[in-house]
Formats: sequence, C-alpha cells, structure tokens
Amino acid sequence: MIDELIEDAQRRMKKSVEATRNEFNTVRTGRASAALLDRINVDYYGQATPVKQLATLNVPEPRMLTVQPFDPSSLDSIERAVLESDLGLVPSNDGKIIRLPIPALTEERRKELVRVVRQLAEEGRIAIRNVRRDVMSDLKELARDGEVGDDDERRAEERVQKLTDGFVEAIDEHLKKKEEEILEV
Repeated sequence: MIDELIEDAQRRMKKSVEATRNEFNTVRTGRASAALLDRINVDYYGQATPVKQLATLNVPEPRMLTVQPFDPSSLDSIERAVLESDLGLVPSNDGKIIRLPIPALTEERRKELVRVVRQLAEEGRIAIRNVRRDVMSDLKELARDGEVGDDDERRAEERVQKLTDGFVEAIDEHLKKKEEEILEV
C-alpha cells in the first residue's frame, strides 16, 4: 500500500517537473524556437485554437520564425494573436506566410524574463509540494486506520521527503540552465 502511494507520488512529481520544463521552453531567449508560440491561441471561427494546430511553424534562421497557415483565411487572426501576445514580436505578413524576426534581448528584458522563469519554477515547486502534502495525509490516514504501523509511516514519510527534495532539485537545475540561456549575450 505504501509503495503504491510513493510510486504515484513519484509519477505525479515527474509530471510536474516535465510541465515546468515545457513552460520554460515557451519563454523567449535570443534564439528562435517553435515552442515560443505554444502559449498563443488564435480565435478561429469563434474557438480559441493553438497556433500549432492552425499552421506549420518553421525556424529557417536562428533569429527567424515562420508561420504558414493551413487555411489562408486564418492569416490575419494569427497575426493579430501574435501581436497581442506578451512575446514582443512584430509579425511581417506577405499574404501567404508570417515571418517573425526575433529581436536581440535588451538587458532589462532579460532580467524580466528571468523573473518570469523563476515564477514558473516556483509554481513547479509548489505543485511538487502539493503532491507531497497529499501523500503525507494519505499516510497519516493509513496509520490512523491501523493499516500501517507508526514506524512504517515515518519511514515512508522520509522516502516521500527525499523524493520531493530530488524533484525540487531537478526543477532548480532546469531553472539554472534556463537563466544561463536567457542571460547569455
């Protein structure tokens, strides 16, 4: 019973780390990446639709993204969605394809992005601690119901804490790499 709880906790914590890493990928650095547009939704026939479902995203150059819609009538709404996003990109539309030049980051913008990334990392840590809290309460409930002994409960709590520390450390490692990537000139 305890092993099942710990395996479930490990799986959920791993998902939290992955989700945090994927969120990091949506934060712009000095290089072009199709993942930058992952958070952008386009109003397509009254439905909020992710850009990657409406268009082919390419990175032809290190500082250029291209968006080629499957449906040419969605070109204007995609362009509008990119302009309204917080990415700070200015699209150039030639009637068939949208080009998104990625400008070099200013020092102020880099510091702002580091703050955003740190906030995302904190959200990931909170998610991991929430999993730990859930498992700890389940363990206490098992001990209260007499299904496991106090010693087993304490050992399991220590295992869960070590697991939590390991996954928080993994998020911190990803954060450190992303900060270096953002601050790299």
